[in-house]
Amino acid sequence: MASVTRASMEQKLAMAKRCSREGVIAGAKAAVVASFAAAVPTLASVRMLPWAKRNLNPTAQALIVSTAAGFAYFVVADKTVLAQARKNSFKHAEMPKQH
Repeated sequence: MASVTRASMEQKLAMAKRCSREGVIAGAKAAVVASFAAAVPTLASVRMLPWAKRNLNPTAQALIVSTAAGFAYFVVADKTVLAQARKNSFKHAEMPKQH
């Protein structure tokens, strides 16, 4: 059984922090894009369509936009963290064991 050293644990922790930071950044970028992508048609439909004008109050409009942004954030952040973890695990598997 391999012994776990403090240095290896610190290296793994630093790698995990870097992966999560990259996920947060990618998720935030996706949320911004999704906000605009959802806001434009939502606001345009409220101005042009009689049904939307009657039924979508400002709270409903905000809910549509924020739901799209939240969904995009979590999906992209999760995919980014998983991709980074997979990439790092393959790098770790390829490294020769040192004794």
